[in-house]
Amino acid sequence: MPRPVTLFTGQWADLPFEEVCRLASSWGYDGLEIACSGDHLDVALALSDPDYLPAKRAQLERHGLRVFAISHHLVGQAVCDDPIDARHRAILPARIWGDGEPEGVRGRAAAELKDTARVAAALGVDVVTGFTGSSIWHTVAMFPPVPAEMIDRGYEDFAERFHPVLDVFDAEGVRFAHEVHPSEIAYDYWTTRRALDAIGRRPAFGLNFDPSHFVWQDLDYLGFTVEFADRIYHVDFKDAKKNLNGRNGRLGSHLPWADPRRGWDFVSVGHGDIDFEGCVRTLNSIGYDGPISVEWEDAGMDRLIGAPDALARVRALTAIEPPATAFDAAFSTGR
Repeated sequence: MPRPVTLFTGQWADLPFEEVCRLASSWGYDGLEIACSGDHLDVALALSDPDYLPAKRAQLERHGLRVFAISHHLVGQAVCDDPIDARHRAILPARIWGDGEPEGVRGRAAAELKDTARVAAALGVDVVTGFTGSSIWHTVAMFPPVPAEMIDRGYEDFAERFHPVLDVFDAEGVRFAHEVHPSEIAYDYWTTRRALDAIGRRPAFGLNFDPSHFVWQDLDYLGFTVEFADRIYHVDFKDAKKNLNGRNGRLGSHLPWADPRRGWDFVSVGHGDIDFEGCVRTLNSIGYDGPISVEWEDAGMDRLIGAPDALARVRALTAIEPPATAFDAAFSTGR
């Protein structure tokens, strides 16, 4: 059977959860990667109201949908970030922001991630996708000169903050799938290795593979999945299109999405530079049998067009499955 294809609801959090379920079902999605945003999933309510999660399950069942993962990217971002500022206030629940004092925000964000593991377990989900934030991302340009001790301390800070979170994930039988992404503690090949080493490579911490964050960095996303095969806990498909023409820069030039002066943009699946067939074949080769979640992000395409279009493209690719026997086995049938 082809693997399930789900829709990530983060970019749909302005719509009621019931409407997102209706749309996803009508297009033919198998399920959802539910974001803890809008009214899609409220961690605090899920723990305080015994009727909350049963009602969510009933909504999904009415529309013939399943849930394979939940996402708490926005709150996860605040666990390690430095500085904490107005950008975080815009994306965090009021209960996490509180008075905005940075260390208080980080502590409440970490506590919410722990609760997210508890909610996932109660919902019957064993993967939470998300971000970690980073106390050293602002040093990425390496000027003013960055002493090695500052970078070392950044990875120590990440480990100190995430070990207690992962203890709860272990206790609940849930895994955290970090999305390798610029602005996070792991954003490319080498920083992923270093983050895994910092956390002692404990099994509770793995990866949410999204190739769109690799293509504009000119990274080998297929080789990455092979290198970290045992850590690919979840997969999001989103596309990216490069436009590096000698004026348009890789760093985006502080320009908004879809501005033609940008060096790259996120686009809907199949409309950019990513070899998604290669992704599926490589995922098959490493034994990943989980869902592929469509993450719609395209400032130049309406999401009501992009979501069903992406589903059709991914559905065709998921029909690619390894054969039961090697193609050349028929050449050596013997007598």
